Amino acid sequence: MLTHAPPRKDAAARLAADIRRRVVEMSGAPGGARLGGSLSVADLLAVLYGEVLRQPAGDGASSGDRDYLVLSKGHASAALYAALAATGLIPDAETGTYRQDGSRLAGHPLRRLPGVDFATGAPGQGLSLGLGVALAGRRYGYDNRAFVILGDGELQAGSTWEAAMAAAHLGADNLVAVVDRNGWQGGRRTEDRMALEPLADKWTGFGWDVLRIDGHDHGQIRRALEGPVRPGRPTVVLARTVAARGVPGLHDTRRGNTAVLDAQARRLALAALAGERP
Repeated sequence: MLTHAPPRKDAAARLAADIRRRVVEMSGAPGGARLGGSLSVADLLAVLYGEVLRQPAGDGASSGDRDYLVLSKGHASAALYAALAATGLIPDAETGTYRQDGSRLAGHPLRRLPGVDFATGAPGQGLSLGLGVALAGRRYGYDNRAFVILGDGELQAGSTWEAAMAAAHLGADNLVAVVDRNGWQGGRRTEDRMALEPLADKWTGFGWDVLRIDGHDHGQIRRALEGPVRPGRPTVVLARTVAARGVPGLHDTRRGNTAVLDAQARRLALAALAGERP
């Protein structure tokens, strides 16, 4: 049976690099990969899976002994699969089947994998799912937390704000929303599609405690995810990130939204990432 052995804190950078490498390799799959939004969350997932989440795949643990992660921005599935493989939750070679017929690794996460408790991808649904998990844990007296990774573009969905309003009203302080603020949505800047700023003020107005961090700085990520800022209030972490970070020609561009990289392009991308320091 595959088990989860979290890396030590000093291994977080290596785990993030491993996730990025696997994401680039998966970009050679049929239809490519959502490279921009997958690479922007690599460091967030590295800290979550490497240091924060308790029993993320269940591993026979009771519901009260594990934490939950909802990848609301399901289009970044390549990064999630990379994290699962890098931490031993799925077979290492399985990432080579990404988006192939019959593979468990679909373009959006499905409930076929350890730790994937919800199928996601429809914009604006993940925060409601995370809130439900958080409230269930509190109702049964569990000491666990629910983490939801949101894309900044999906904050334009009204259902996200319905969940945000309910979470604050119900005092769900075991709920942590992490917004991947890479600034891109479907090949256009989020502020051009529908302005989100002042984003921190919006969350504050809905009754959340707001933390603003560099989403590629492991120390900042770690501190932000340590626990609730104040009892009785949910926490949102606005993580400023870079889409397709470190990949030549795609770094922070619309071309990184969905990319199919041939063998040579993957070699160049991996060479560039090998010299990167998170």
